[in-house]
Amino acid sequence: MGYTERPRRIVGPDRPGPVARPGPAPWQGPAARPGTAPPNPAPAAAARPPSAAVGPERYAPRSRKLLDAVGRLDARLDERACRALADWVREEYATSYGAVPLGFVARCYLGPPYVDHQLNLFHVIVRHFSPAEPMPEPFSAARMLARSGGYACVEVYEDGLLLPVLDDGTVVRP
Repeated sequence: MGYTERPRRIVGPDRPGPVARPGPAPWQGPAARPGTAPPNPAPAAAARPPSAAVGPERYAPRSRKLLDAVGRLDARLDERACRALADWVREEYATSYGAVPLGFVARCYLGPPYVDHQLNLFHVIVRHFSPAEPMPEPFSAARMLARSGGYACVEVYEDGLLLPVLDDGTVVRP
């Protein structure tokens, strides 16, 4: 990591067990109590992040076969093999997880000067970046997560959702 970067917290998989949900505080008034509607529901819906409408299948663990395929996309494959592999990955995401990411950001193992790489699934572009090179949007938001080394890759979705995927396939919820 460069001198302007700081380490990020690495999150592990969710732990099973009961989750304590605190009730409304007395100072929040009657609108915060269960069974009552907020005074103006439109702002609450507008403030909801885009990932709130995401189905549970998007957070399902990724298969080892899929993670291996994503890892092979970074290897030096010929154009035709890379395109066929990207098509398979897109189909797997569409059928098993309900949405296809725009692409991935992952740590690069080619060595200096490269530290990370971006994979765009739709145009099958694998591009490697040195620390000083800016990464294009929306992939730049995932860059520090990928560089942390705690994740196999970070999935980047069109709605701005970033899903870090651990080496065992577990998806870390935002």
